[in-house]
Amino acid sequence: MATHPENFIESLIIMPEIKSVPFQYINRELSLLEFQRRVLKEAEDESNPLLERVKFLAIFGSNMDEFFMVRVAGIRKQVEQHITEIFPDGRTPLEVLAATRKLSLELFEEAVHHFNKKIKPSLEKSGVHLLEYRKLSKAQKRKVDDYFREVILPVLTPLAFDPGHPFPHISNLSLNLAIVIKDKKGKYKFARLKVPDTLPRFLSIKKAPNNVLKDGTISHHQYFVWLEQVIAANVSSLFPDMEVVETHPFRITRDAEMEILEIEADDLLQVVEESILKRKFGSVVRVSVYESMPQDVRNLLTKNLGIKSDDVYVVPAPHGLSDFWQLYTSVERYKLKFPSYKPFVPNVFQTKRTSGDIFKAIRQKSIMLHQPYDSFNPVVDFLYAAAVDPHVLAIKQTVYRVGQNAAVVEALLEACQRGKEVAVIMELKARFDEESNIGWSRMLEHAGVHVVYSPVGLKTHAKIIMVVRQEGKVIRRYIHLSTGNYNAVTSRMYEDISVFTCDEAIGEDATDLFNYLTGYSTKQEYQKLLVAPVNLRQKLEALIQREIAHAKEGKKAYLIFKTNSLVDPDLIKLLYEASQAGVKVDLLVRGICCLLAGVKGLSDRIRVISIVGRYLEHSRIYYFLNDGNEEIYLSSADLMPRDLDHRVEIMFPVENPTHKRYLRHEVLGNYLKDNSSARIMRSNGSYTRLKPGKEKPFDVQDWLMSNAHKSRP
Repeated sequence: MATHPENFIESLIIMPEIKSVPFQYINRELSLLEFQRRVLKEAEDESNPLLERVKFLAIFGSNMDEFFMVRVAGIRKQVEQHITEIFPDGRTPLEVLAATRKLSLELFEEAVHHFNKKIKPSLEKSGVHLLEYRKLSKAQKRKVDDYFREVILPVLTPLAFDPGHPFPHISNLSLNLAIVIKDKKGKYKFARLKVPDTLPRFLSIKKAPNNVLKDGTISHHQYFVWLEQVIAANVSSLFPDMEVVETHPFRITRDAEMEILEIEADDLLQVVEESILKRKFGSVVRVSVYESMPQDVRNLLTKNLGIKSDDVYVVPAPHGLSDFWQLYTSVERYKLKFPSYKPFVPNVFQTKRTSGDIFKAIRQKSIMLHQPYDSFNPVVDFLYAAAVDPHVLAIKQTVYRVGQNAAVVEALLEACQRGKEVAVIMELKARFDEESNIGWSRMLEHAGVHVVYSPVGLKTHAKIIMVVRQEGKVIRRYIHLSTGNYNAVTSRMYEDISVFTCDEAIGEDATDLFNYLTGYSTKQEYQKLLVAPVNLRQKLEALIQREIAHAKEGKKAYLIFKTNSLVDPDLIKLLYEASQAGVKVDLLVRGICCLLAGVKGLSDRIRVISIVGRYLEHSRIYYFLNDGNEEIYLSSADLMPRDLDHRVEIMFPVENPTHKRYLRHEVLGNYLKDNSSARIMRSNGSYTRLKPGKEKPFDVQDWLMSNAHKSRP
């Protein structure tokens, strides 16, 4: 297993001199890969339940697939087009591509090594057996071979490659067999066979009788065999009267980033649909093979897929770690998973959906939800209450990722059917959710909903709902603002915070924002909302500058930013300036962090902490001490150029004193206290997991599951 030296991260950092102060910037792509290492460490952490470690391995595999489909594909295009633009860290695209390849190979080797040497033997001891076909008993082989003939064989489509058959198209993320065949004349031929993704990767063999396990539970032993091994063992049945010389598994990754020329598009929906089709034929950016694949077969793939030798990744078995999701979901061993958790439902939302009590409660005071510790159902209930309430005139909402079975969309359809004015700003360009959003767009439009797409050149990533209600002679706007998507499924796994309010100024801002999204409004100033790309960057920089000014004047100054990614060079320079001015800065950055913390004279007052745990940290919280007059903002935006300059984002103030107290002490305060799952950045850019000393172990996610709902009404 490859390991990296302690100073490895130092090689990821470029430190060009800027006057007397060295500006240090960690390469974005390599920082993202270091985040994948932290995800992988969760799979290696034996304090996590065994099947949860399998899940983290699947998350790592899925993340790495997306990294190649999007990030590596983009850099590869720059190299092919001879773009020599220097990245903020001083590297050229070719240098970044080489560095990502090196680090990716190390991570794959580490992941597979840990699976084979640690996780797989532990599964075996726990009664979950992943068997090699060659080690099956005669009875097991007989059963599996029967399954092959009855179920698998009819699905398979062998594709020949010869003068009469062009090299076949190989779909993205597909697992395949490269097959070398010899005919009766002794002539060698090549065929490609796709391992069908319509069948389970792990074929279940009949469970064994009940068995009492060490943890006191009674469970069947469960036996699985790899689908590709079953196919390889029986592949000769596809080529009668020919000799199958050898079979070699390989896996393809294609460029999945879409280029959409919106300015030239008459029908954006149609253009996105066409782009989705093109995605299936994107250029190959990675071919994963095993060491056992001979060079002549590798050369054949390289030539016909139009790639270079550096695009071939020789990795240990198995391919496709993302498929471990299937194993995680199919093994019902609850002792090997995190204990189930039932989200809290605030009292006001425990009434019926048709009740007007929801609007009455929001009029009295703003209401905060903190998923997944609180249930997402109140958001759906809010929409359904609006849909059926005879006093509601209109509902407007942004939609980014809602998933397949979207309860929020069903509520909007209900509202439209009841005669409400319903407008939806649908983001068609939400990566990998385009097809789902296209389907919802057509359904909503068919029902009579006003469906509008993002302004040209922007993605609408803001999360907002506005309900317009007539109350006597008064028109009142009820607003829901969130850091996360309106997705009931991911709300059980993603940590996000949202607020219901009927604050008049925010309501007026929401109206102006929707007019900007649906019409031609060019409003530049909002009363309380900070809106990207209009004024969010400028206002955020001004808030940081205010903290710097306080520090220089000897006043109290402190910044706490909780975000998914910190990439923007200008903001990083400003945070360095804050540190040098005497401002204490705590950054809770889950993923990419291009800022280097703890460098004497530059960032010695900055601390960077990353938490990867049971739930995906997704909320964005921006705290400013402001000489004791604390201000806290929630946002849909990370600190990245794309969010600040190329997306419609919202940053909104938290003004309810109870909510401010909760966010500052119960949320941010406890994240900074975590000594179990937190990792702190060292001054060389690497991360070290914190361990309890004399103090008791403290895990912030565990604490929030037990205490979050007790800390606020």
